Amino acid sequence: MTKLKIVIQVTMPDARSRSQAMVLAARANGVGSVAITGDLRDRLEVVGEGVDITCLVSCLRKKLCHAEILKVEEVKPEEKKKEEKKPEEPKPCACPGPCGCAGGYWHAPVPMVLCEPEPPAGACRIM
Repeated sequence: MTKLKIVIQVTMPDARSRSQAMVLAARANGVGSVAITGDLRDRLEVVGEGVDITCLVSCLRKKLCHAEILKVEEVKPEEKKKEEKKPEEPKPCACPGPCGCAGGYWHAPVPMVLCEPEPPAGACRIM
């Protein structure tokens, strides 16, 4: 099934009737989103998949008196923009003197291990 965008003009003079219209539209099968649009806030925009338009409009007419279908159009999926990935250039090395870094990446130096002679038997090992 395809997603449809349905614009319905409904008589909605106050906030209560707008709320009632949105609740009726939201409860209909297949409705994904509902919004109130138009300069006079008199249009109900319903987006959904498999929405029974005639049933929705007849329910709006029963509760709110006047409802008229203005536009029904297919919603096309948005194309995702593919960003071109540029290969990263190696960063200049910040090492002083001759560089030992491979490809501009710095590696931590290997720690030196110093071997100290065993302390005398009577000496304190804690300090």
